[in-house]
Amino acid sequence: MSSAGFLDREGLTAAFDALDAAVDDVLAQGFGALTTPELLALLGRCERVRRRLPAVEHPMINQLAREATPAELGGRLSHTVAEWTLTSRAEAARRVREATDLGERSTLTGEPLAPMLASTAAAQRRGRLGAGQVAVIRRFCHQLPGFIDPDTREHAEAQLARLGTQYRPEQLAALADRLADCLNPDGSYTDDDRAHRCGLTLGNQQADGMSAVRGWLTPEARATFEAVLAKLAAPGMCNPNDDTPCVDGAPTQQAIDRDGRSCTQRQHDGPNAGLRALLASGQLGRHNGLPASIVVTTTLAELESATGKGVTGGGTRLPISDVIRLARHAHHYLAIFDHGRAVALHHTKRLATPGQRIVLYAKDRGCSAPGCNLPGFYCEVHHVTDYAHCRATDIDDLTFACGPHHRMLRPTGWTTRKRANGDTEWVPPPQLDRGQPRTNTLHHPEKLLCDDDGD
Repeated sequence: MSSAGFLDREGLTAAFDALDAAVDDVLAQGFGALTTPELLALLGRCERVRRRLPAVEHPMINQLAREATPAELGGRLSHTVAEWTLTSRAEAARRVREATDLGERSTLTGEPLAPMLASTAAAQRRGRLGAGQVAVIRRFCHQLPGFIDPDTREHAEAQLARLGTQYRPEQLAALADRLADCLNPDGSYTDDDRAHRCGLTLGNQQADGMSAVRGWLTPEARATFEAVLAKLAAPGMCNPNDDTPCVDGAPTQQAIDRDGRSCTQRQHDGPNAGLRALLASGQLGRHNGLPASIVVTTTLAELESATGKGVTGGGTRLPISDVIRLARHAHHYLAIFDHGRAVALHHTKRLATPGQRIVLYAKDRGCSAPGCNLPGFYCEVHHVTDYAHCRATDIDDLTFACGPHHRMLRPTGWTTRKRANGDTEWVPPPQLDRGQPRTNTLHHPEKLLCDDDGD
């Protein structure tokens, strides 16, 4: 490394030290004697500094994206950024995408290129645009139809960047919508444009067990959904309050008359009954070696007392009353544990058996990587001791790992090992070890009430 490179590195470290020291100096000040205009002026300066900080991150994130190897990152870039900054995966992914749009670029020969959204990036560097305005402009640019030419895109982005310095995010969003209407008055979007926007997201369960649903349907999906709702969500259809709900044919007039559900409630119950029938039909085939079905784990004590909750392979918490109702038509399995370790279930083939996967639904419930909330339905079975070395697939040496975390495991990267209590410990490579947790208690919050850490 050249001395110039060493001096640049020292200067960069000194600049960040000075930034930390400046924040310490400001925090040590008292604000009690300031007037209202002075306080408002300083709040404006705080906002300006806050707006400029992302511009500092962009070149670092983009350089990691260009030059860092998967082994150095220990997985996907957004996951590594989330771990090192202790931000959510969604926030880290947003920062990576924003850096792609607003960070400086370079050609294959190393020549610098302007950012994708040059006007927005310049205004952000000056502290003129906040996170809200930047989000509006990025969303506007990404949702423009493909037939809009580059010059028009650039001019529209520059205008929004200018207006963003004068308007709040919600006001700028209204202006962006009107500008989008001007650019595409006929509303003609291609299938690719719609494909980039479609999606359906299940929100997290709330304290009462309910979950919000949000998303965007393509015209085809909406038409299909409408046809299903017209049948299954009609008055008198699929009414859970009926002793024998009508799920086929036409409901009787009596069933229609006693149906006191609202339209939105019927539109919930109808698809629910349709999906339940699809699961029961067996036409979905198998998923990870098991028939596509609802897998629920609970304890005998909770079943006997009819209190508590069961946990599905998808991570959903089900009241025991729902578990008992579903169990009337279910195949039952018994998994036995001894101080957290599953009893038996061994074989010599590499792939885990359906029975072993069922035990993992009860034991791990989801990905065992620290902080990962992906439930077991979406996880792969991982040999803690590599199969090439042990040549056996024993339940006490298996764990769940989601796809991204499973790919992080390699001899020179992350590794796993079992603790005495049966928990799976994830050991980071030295360059990524920052003293982070090594076991995942997210799927087993009850373990936080225990004193034994299993070491």
